[in-house]
Amino acid sequence: MAFLRVVCMSIFVLVCAERLPAQTAASLPQPASSQPSSDSHTIALTIPDGTPLQIALDREERVQKVGQPIHGHVMQPVYVFDHLVIPVGTAATGRISAIDPVPGRTRTLSALNADFTPDHELAVVFDELILPDGRHISLHATVVPGSGQVIRLVSAGEHKKNVVKDAAAQKMDQARVQWHNAMKQVESPGQMHRFVRYAVAQLPAHPQYIDAGTLYSVELSQPLDFGSESASSKTLSTVGTQPPPGSLVHAILLTPLNSATTAKSADVEAEVSQPLLDQGSLILPAGTRLRGSVLQVRAARRLHRNGQLRIVFREVVLPDGAVQNVDTTLQGIQSDSADNVQLDSEGGAKSTSSKTRYLSTGVSVGLALIGSGGRNDVGDASPIAGGATGFKLIGMIVGVAYRSHTYGILMSAYGGTRSIYVNFLGRGRDIVFPKDTNMEIGFGNRTSLPMPSADQGESR
Repeated sequence: MAFLRVVCMSIFVLVCAERLPAQTAASLPQPASSQPSSDSHTIALTIPDGTPLQIALDREERVQKVGQPIHGHVMQPVYVFDHLVIPVGTAATGRISAIDPVPGRTRTLSALNADFTPDHELAVVFDELILPDGRHISLHATVVPGSGQVIRLVSAGEHKKNVVKDAAAQKMDQARVQWHNAMKQVESPGQMHRFVRYAVAQLPAHPQYIDAGTLYSVELSQPLDFGSESASSKTLSTVGTQPPPGSLVHAILLTPLNSATTAKSADVEAEVSQPLLDQGSLILPAGTRLRGSVLQVRAARRLHRNGQLRIVFREVVLPDGAVQNVDTTLQGIQSDSADNVQLDSEGGAKSTSSKTRYLSTGVSVGLALIGSGGRNDVGDASPIAGGATGFKLIGMIVGVAYRSHTYGILMSAYGGTRSIYVNFLGRGRDIVFPKDTNMEIGFGNRTSLPMPSADQGESR
């Protein structure tokens, strides 16, 4: 019995000796690489409702009926935090959803101006996105009222030649190249086609077109879900770092601006639409807010003096709510091609008058001089030219029918005076930047100078 007891004790000791190292090893902390990483953060790749998409029609469309299909491409990339979810070039399909009747007053005035088919107000909708990888995404969105123009990207000081450019200006040149590359998706009409379109538009009856390159701002009414991604603490550690001088960030204007109605010192807010990186490190993620104010504003006035507007952003609000002070300058902004907007080197925006006003006024005054001539000087050309000056085709027909030189003189006086008033004496054009306007904001120290002005009018 004693022998068996000794043998059992020996076996028990050996078993305990073998299990003890294994238990000790199991109780020690394992290397971090063998455990799930605790410093990663999951980011939902969901585009919230209200996010704008910029869609440009890629070809000219002749307006024919409600339900007529239209086709375009996304012109600006869409990011969630630092992840690209909708790239430039994503196809978008939609349709004309409504063709509003022309008001009677508008139709009457157009008829007096020899235009019997004035343009209708149109409504369009986009209902599907087609990503470059072939995926189809159902789109629930509304077109922002007032969008639907041919847009160009204006940069600060672009009208000045032989100027040494700083880092922000050089990056603005890159942004312009990206914009032009995106516009290459649009089927640009040739010179002959533009000439034919212009000639057709002068006819008393003509079709209505939506120009290629017409840009619509479309706001999501339902979120779009693209899954999720993980971001490490190392990636997040640089978020909120002061942007280095010369950085350029893409942003979307959240506060609509109008030089006629916006007050000086009014609050202005924008949202970063593309992440800002510095040597691969994330500085400002998409969704970061920019807060600023209106520094100077001047409404359009008589004598064809155009509106002016200057804004500045002074604060960056990160997604976690942290706020930091910054110095910024407006380096670029999208505007309606018809507005002829210019940005000075300090980011002040002003509308400039088209030089074609001199040509149109010269033609009108020339016809007015002919129309006011006596019978012995110009014969029957007086009532015809006078009628053309006053009411174009309708005026010409009346002039031919009645051949009254008194009528010719009256119409000449009306037409010539109207042309001079509209182009030189009337109210100028205001600066208008609607909600969702795309901007390029430069970071860095720069002195704020007064907005240059040709007159000494008082600013608000």
